[in-house]
Amino acid sequence: MTRIPPLPVEQWSPEMAAFVSGYRSSVASAGPEQGRASGSNLLGTLARYPELTQSFLTFNSHLLRGTSLSPRQRELLVLRVAAHRGSDYEWAQHVLLARRAGLTDTEIALVADDPGAEQFSPSERSMLAAVDELLDDGTIGAQTWTALSTELDDQQLMDLVFTVGAYSMLAMALRSFGIEPEDELVPHLPAAGKTVMPH
Repeated sequence: MTRIPPLPVEQWSPEMAAFVSGYRSSVASAGPEQGRASGSNLLGTLARYPELTQSFLTFNSHLLRGTSLSPRQRELLVLRVAAHRGSDYEWAQHVLLARRAGLTDTEIALVADDPGAEQFSPSERSMLAAVDELLDDGTIGAQTWTALSTELDDQQLMDLVFTVGAYSMLAMALRSFGIEPEDELVPHLPAAGKTVMPH
């Protein structure tokens, strides 16, 4: 149920409209050429607070476009955050990005249902474990950190933590504000009556 309704585009300030247009252009390469959901409900809700939105989306554009992680690594992290936080909207949006990044539908389902599955590389399993540790404990455990630090450099480790943090915050906002999925997202939502949260 919507708690903060999206602001219609025609009510956006010229500055907000220009900023969002520039943001969409800057991160277009991170999304599918076809089928990328508009995010109009999310952006419309955020448009009610332009100063906050511009600061957040500037940071978010780094996570989508400037990150030292590969698109596949990024989408594994975000999907696991969405699953852990039970954010159906975030899950559906990033199913599209994950497919563009080369994840199969089987792998996407396993991110929620079995992140330790053998279909993932040891490094990917460590990254998925790091998501749960960050969200449950507020830190990456020593064993997982050791495993990750043999595969990732310092910048990748930093991007990992900030990606998990940013998308966890976004998942909380999506659920707290009651942002409804756009029509084009509906086919990618979890099965009716079931969130993606595995626990």
